[in-house]
Amino acid sequence: MKILSNSGDSHNMEPPNLYSDGLPKALAERMPRSVKSADGGSETIYVDGRSFSRDLPKISTIKGKNGLTLTEALRAPGSEDMTTRRTDLDQEGIWAELIYPSVGLWNSMITDPVLAREAVKVANDWAVDIQHQNIRHVMPAQISPLDVDDAVAEVSRTASLGLKAVNLPCSTPEGFPDFNRPYWEPLWSVMEEAGMVIAVHTGVSGDEAVHFRGPGAGTVNYLWASYSGMTMAAFMVASGVLDRHPNLKLVISEAGATWVPFVGDRLNEAYRQHSDFIRDNLTRLPKEILYDQVYATFQHDESAVAALTGMGYNNVMWGSDYPHLEGTFGHTQKTLHELFDDQPAEVRHRITQGAFLELFPHVGSSPLEGKE
Repeated sequence: MKILSNSGDSHNMEPPNLYSDGLPKALAERMPRSVKSADGGSETIYVDGRSFSRDLPKISTIKGKNGLTLTEALRAPGSEDMTTRRTDLDQEGIWAELIYPSVGLWNSMITDPVLAREAVKVANDWAVDIQHQNIRHVMPAQISPLDVDDAVAEVSRTASLGLKAVNLPCSTPEGFPDFNRPYWEPLWSVMEEAGMVIAVHTGVSGDEAVHFRGPGAGTVNYLWASYSGMTMAAFMVASGVLDRHPNLKLVISEAGATWVPFVGDRLNEAYRQHSDFIRDNLTRLPKEILYDQVYATFQHDESAVAALTGMGYNNVMWGSDYPHLEGTFGHTQKTLHELFDDQPAEVRHRITQGAFLELFPHVGSSPLEGKE
């Protein structure tokens, strides 16, 4: 029997000509691109006049649990062709997805406000087309993190076109106001008014992606990447953004779920026990805000279900991370059965469908619901 689910964390590939066709040449040439070395052992990422290099595994031979090589996983046909994608979703038992960009995740390295403003318009028009193809595809809008007026205008424009979420980076580029600053207050107001969900995918960019080196560093760097989303959520709570905008929802994708109770406890400790040394002024305890307005996605974590059943955190949301190598494509049903066969039906439904539908009710339930 298939366990039906939605996915709070998926990806697709932008068309290779998206920016070259949609932007003037002088701007398109500055958009993110990857250049592989002749031997395929490394790549250099170029973004808006900056670059960094990183080593690559032998992607033609390394395979994940889904049987795909890294190249196949990142370039699976369904990551670019939405018809093929829906076939994959049906096979895996997935109805709707929150779909993050791929190349667009590098856009957070852009430091030119004009380039950022024009690039997100092109990306968002493409996202609108995808979402209009099928209600199952929830495509978050991108905004410029460099100018609040540009960001507000783009949220208003994309909300009017039917987009339901806004993809924010975990932090703003160096030298620009952080998201906890009052500078961004108009953005939170327009998002709350439009009913747009803040969608944040964990990760770091540029040289920060390799934070540690030496034995164990390859594994620990993946852990380090998760901290960015946790920190972003903590700031959105402690700075009062979510408290001032109680209808604003924030989803942190691909960082697991049990960090939310832990971070809530730590923030409560600071807020209660160290009130003489901090200036935060909230109407609710930080943990209450986290539990009310922050959602967290996971793929395989055995502990994630216990965040709901044992720690009272109700906004746990499963995600497939399709089609990435660390995702569940090819073994989604095996993973879901391992996670939920011993759980009550209401727990399974909340994590696989209920939390997602709370954020994006427009997608409705799978037509297979109740027909297993």
